[in-house]
Amino acid sequence: MTPLFSVIMPMYNVEAFIEDAIDSVLAQTVTDFELLIVDDVATDGSRAICERYDDPRLRILTHPVNRGLAGARNTGVRAAQGEYIAFIDSDDIWLPGKLAAHQRHFETAPRVGLSFSRSAFIDATGAPMNYYQMPRLSDIDPEYLFCRNPVGNGSAPVMRREALEDIAFIADIAGEANAACYFDEQLRRSEDIECWVRLALTTHWDIEGLNAPLTLYRLNAGGLSASLDQQFASWVELVEKTRGYAPGFIARAEKRARAYQLRYLARQAIRLRDGRYALKALFRATKSWPGIWLDEPGRTVATTGAAILLGTIPTRIYLFFEAIAQSIIGSAQRRRINSGDV
Repeated sequence: MTPLFSVIMPMYNVEAFIEDAIDSVLAQTVTDFELLIVDDVATDGSRAICERYDDPRLRILTHPVNRGLAGARNTGVRAAQGEYIAFIDSDDIWLPGKLAAHQRHFETAPRVGLSFSRSAFIDATGAPMNYYQMPRLSDIDPEYLFCRNPVGNGSAPVMRREALEDIAFIADIAGEANAACYFDEQLRRSEDIECWVRLALTTHWDIEGLNAPLTLYRLNAGGLSASLDQQFASWVELVEKTRGYAPGFIARAEKRARAYQLRYLARQAIRLRDGRYALKALFRATKSWPGIWLDEPGRTVATTGAAILLGTIPTRIYLFFEAIAQSIIGSAQRRRINSGDV
């Protein structure tokens, strides 16, 4: 029988995390789903862990060559049979009621093509960090989406199949001619936000979020600041692709969106303890669109202050103040969530 949900999980060298991700899907209160794990040429023990599961809902698809997240998601969507397509990255976790909540959302909001949940941060060990991604949940127009990406991460969204088909395009990929694609495989980063922006600009579907943090989004330790430059370069590719079919939109939104992207990279640099990179990114953000200081003064000032402190006080003292700030912010976020404040 055709499942209600198809859950697509790209897999590449995540043996430390993938068991938790799979278990969280299999523990869903909605049981009418298929889980499609796309092996993107993993070289560690990830596949062996997947093969230990004896559940007829779980299927492993294999790539002959590594194609990245966009390629793995495209492979999963082409093989999917469900009415709704859910995405989860193989290092993240879902709470048991996630699919049920999205099912209710789609049934009560027929214009919604992409439903997402808020997310709670966990650390590399899976321990809760007690703060959350708190985006706008409704009235999400293309410009807000382009600037802020309220969907947040690759484990939050669930889509109607019809919405995905409305943004499908044909491309030659990895030796396969005339393949249906949904995510742009030329982008190794920013492939998700490119897809959401294309949905918002070229279709009638709405994008809405759920108040509950149903996704546990893992912040892995480590990383290099050099990767932030690669993220920005990929974002610029996204801009140029979008300019090709929506030049007026890019003319209106690019400077503001660039400022938000650079501030996001500054926050990532702070997480990597690179205050110098963060300050440079904030300077570039201000140069692109000074209005970011008026649009969201609290977040911009806080990011700038954290970057300055990183370069002026010992790391252990900085971490002490960071923990206090995160605790205060997390408490305020939980109050908003519990009150239903969107």
